Amino acid sequence: MNWNRPLAVSLAALTLCGSLAACSGGTADNAQTSALPAAAPVSLSAASAQPAQTKAPKYVFLFIGDGMSYPQIQSTADYLGALADEDYLNAQPSLDDNMGAKLDGPSYLNFMNFETAGSAVTFDSNSFAPDSASTATSISTGHKTYSGTINMDETGSVSYETISEKLKDQLGWKIGVISSVNLNHATPAAFYAHQQSRGSYYEIGLELVDSGFEYFAGGGLLKPTGSDKDKESLYDLAEKAGYNVVTTQAEAEKVTSGPVILIDENLADSSAMAYELDRTDAMWSLADYVEKGIEVLDNDKGFFMMCEGGKIDWACHANDAASTINDTMALADAVQVAIDFAREHADETLILVTGDHETGGLTIGFAGTDYDTYLTLLNRQKISFAKYDSDYVAAYKEKKASFETVLADIETLFGLKTQGKEGDKLVLTEYEQSQLKAAYEKSINGTAASQYEQAEYVLYGTYEPLTVTITHILNNKSGVSFTSYSHTGLPVPVLAEGAGAEVFNGYYDNTAIFSKLAEMLGVK
Repeated sequence: MNWNRPLAVSLAALTLCGSLAACSGGTADNAQTSALPAAAPVSLSAASAQPAQTKAPKYVFLFIGDGMSYPQIQSTADYLGALADEDYLNAQPSLDDNMGAKLDGPSYLNFMNFETAGSAVTFDSNSFAPDSASTATSISTGHKTYSGTINMDETGSVSYETISEKLKDQLGWKIGVISSVNLNHATPAAFYAHQQSRGSYYEIGLELVDSGFEYFAGGGLLKPTGSDKDKESLYDLAEKAGYNVVTTQAEAEKVTSGPVILIDENLADSSAMAYELDRTDAMWSLADYVEKGIEVLDNDKGFFMMCEGGKIDWACHANDAASTINDTMALADAVQVAIDFAREHADETLILVTGDHETGGLTIGFAGTDYDTYLTLLNRQKISFAKYDSDYVAAYKEKKASFETVLADIETLFGLKTQGKEGDKLVLTEYEQSQLKAAYEKSINGTAASQYEQAEYVLYGTYEPLTVTITHILNNKSGVSFTSYSHTGLPVPVLAEGAGAEVFNGYYDNTAIFSKLAEMLGVK
């Protein structure tokens, strides 16, 4: 199996519209968000009107890039475009003479060429910078709720039925839930669980077992024996309920039917799948789990599959741009599997790609580089922040490694160096070296970088000071930056292709994603 084909960028999707009967003439050139008439009011109501005689799909793929909005998508496309452009570093706006060099522009990800492009507003019942539990609840049930709450109202006394539950109970569809993070984490949980607190991992896991959904795959379950480790294992309960619990790739290869729970063999930080930057060719990707999910779920009645690229969010929280970009690429590869399936089921498949919220306040542009970007510098990062923490920083602390030793590793793993040829953008300035030294002292010796707690948080958030300083410096040298270690209030794209895709045009509330799906599919 092992889905390691090249990244699914725009060329993979350019022929999709012609092969799906429901495209109604969309092309890569006109697949941009339609401008609203100047005088038209923008309605954020979930009850937006549906076009008449919308074709109901039989197979629905919902891809959610956790923490993914326009900046994550565009920075990935720009990065790929920069890597492929021989003129990129010569076509800089600050140069007096570009010698005829011209910027080629981004390499569009496959879903950027989808026929329909909408936007969804993400606020929840208590924040314009919402969390994954509440926003996934909006997408899954059409209801707003408080941050931290999964498929329940603000009082915690009313449960909401999810789109996936409705499709299983009312239409007899098979259901799949995939995530690169934990299967009882907020976003995947929002498609089968009902809890006042997203932190009730064991209780969420019990609902996973009781859901009867045919396919779960990705990261491991958090707190499988409860917070006090005194309860029966969720994995044992799942087996008793009839699930085949699979924990190796060799076993996963043999799976052909459900109900099944596939736990990634190579779990990394917090029992989640590895960051794409750390994944080897021998390890299954998110795309592999989508491919296996189709094999398990495919049937004559229909299926619904939700696939979350959860580590986009985790990378953005840590302000790790290179890991963010690589996991966005991994989501595009997973989408490509659905695109390939859709070619064989041209008028029966709907593919949706969206985010639950934006994370990190990522932006293309940084004060220190003015109008310039040097995105190809991000290619020098060879390891995620999490793996650097576990494999290197932990050893530095134990052995009290010298700053010179640390700098040598930083050059190898991130490309940043103390000296180099004139014009080498990876050479650290004296200011940047002082930032690294202060972060090193904080991480290794616990020495505060500032007398102000507020300043310390702005510098490092809750992350390893040395690691986050390295990624900040590399990000900024590349011409990208983050404003937060948390979520922001940006709208997210809703990109759609296939049967019924046209109803997702417009600018609307995220609850409308559920409403549009429910009306199209005929569930109540």
